[in-house]
Amino acid sequence: MHVRRATQDDRAWIAEAIINAFASTRLVSRGRVHEDASILDGFVVESDGRPVGCALWHEVEGDAELAVIVTTYRGAGAGTALLDAVVDYARAHEWKRLWLITTNDNTDALRLYQRAGWDWVAWHRDGVSEHRALKPELPEAGAHGIPIRHEIELEYPL
Repeated sequence: MHVRRATQDDRAWIAEAIINAFASTRLVSRGRVHEDASILDGFVVESDGRPVGCALWHEVEGDAELAVIVTTYRGAGAGTALLDAVVDYARAHEWKRLWLITTNDNTDALRLYQRAGWDWVAWHRDGVSEHRALKPELPEAGAHGIPIRHEIELEYPL
């Protein structure tokens, strides 16, 4: 796995990966809408010279939300490589806080995040249900047939 900064040349692939994972490039997190998450700053991970994942963040005054992490090649370490790169970048740039929001159905990612040292800091009951009007294309059920209703907030201790 090779991790590098995302470039303009990556944006079409990133947009397609986000749409495949999240139904559109519009993301909603704690009521904040990213109309086109594919333009956020971040990293791309490659395997054999081809992109297989991305991690994108939204930074505001030293706090950064990891808004997107997507991999298309599971089980090869792409997600871990991306998380490590983002944490290293956060430390190098002296971010005060690095956090993310995921949904209650995302059990595979929750395992990955917790193994990588992310702390579960909040559970927002019916957070997705309340924000579904901002992103109506969200399915009612997600991974493993679990109804998507809640937002789970995790933070990396920098």
